[in-house]
Amino acid sequence: MITLGIESSCDETSCGILSDGDNVLSNVILTQEIHSEFGGVVPEIASREHNKFIYEIVEKALNNAKVRMDDIDLIGITNGPGLIGALMVGIAFAKGLAMNYKKPVIAVNHIEGHILANFIVSNIKLPAVVMMVSGGHTELILMKDFGRYHVLGRTIDDAAGEAFDKVARILGLGYPGGPKIEKLAEKGDENYLKLPIAIRKELNFSFSGIKTAVMYHYRELSEKDRELHRADIAASIQKAIAENLLYKVEKAVGTSKPESLILSGGVAANSYIRNKFEKFSSEIGVDFYAPPLKLCTDNGIMVAKAAYENYIRGTATYNLNPVPNLKLIEV
Repeated sequence: MITLGIESSCDETSCGILSDGDNVLSNVILTQEIHSEFGGVVPEIASREHNKFIYEIVEKALNNAKVRMDDIDLIGITNGPGLIGALMVGIAFAKGLAMNYKKPVIAVNHIEGHILANFIVSNIKLPAVVMMVSGGHTELILMKDFGRYHVLGRTIDDAAGEAFDKVARILGLGYPGGPKIEKLAEKGDENYLKLPIAIRKELNFSFSGIKTAVMYHYRELSEKDRELHRADIAASIQKAIAENLLYKVEKAVGTSKPESLILSGGVAANSYIRNKFEKFSSEIGVDFYAPPLKLCTDNGIMVAKAAYENYIRGTATYNLNPVPNLKLIEV
């Protein structure tokens, strides 16, 4: 069975083609670099860029996979969460393909796609505690089985990736902030600035306080000290975000007794955070999984995987309306 997945929820236009649920035939990703000059994603520009390049991306994915649309058995398309205009571009294109080639098309939850990206390359024992971390989402999830999720906690304000972006802006590093913070942090002292763990009694997250603490500290520094301690601040915020994530993960693992710990989403590409999670998992004797770096960012192959798993299990969603604030269905 060959599944074609299309992703257009934010600033990546992507198409992935998957055979039999685990054989990646192609995965083409176009990141919209135009947003860097604005310091963040501009929704209207994102929609326009998706519309400009989506045909080219899908065509390239088909060519790379050495298949034609006639060979495709199923189409998956992200219908949320995400930017409504961006979602609409992908949905309209997927509908057109489905109608023209008479193929079934199903909606995919973007968050579930990120989770299931891990299952393309690994045979993971369940139940698993999943730490989903990206620019728009920070959710702690208990995955009991495919399609069976329980959200243990989520951010009440900024997502972890959003905190990286905002601190990068404060430090004058530009967008996207996560990779820039990580690179600068390699030269810094992570113990320079003590930042708190928020909401200790719950499994929900809060990163706005950390960002605000950095902002006030940075404002108080002279120009000379700003330059002197920029790398130290980057290392400190990276450490603080990792500690906040792991504090809640440790509590969740203690009560849920999972077989595995999964890190997913764009922030999973951060090597410092990956290493901290891997070390923690080793210490408690739980298997750890994080996707290959190519599958951390938004991509079409994760959409294809989620579409395939839902289709073969009879849990597919055929309502293709865009839902910007779509939540995981908890079972």
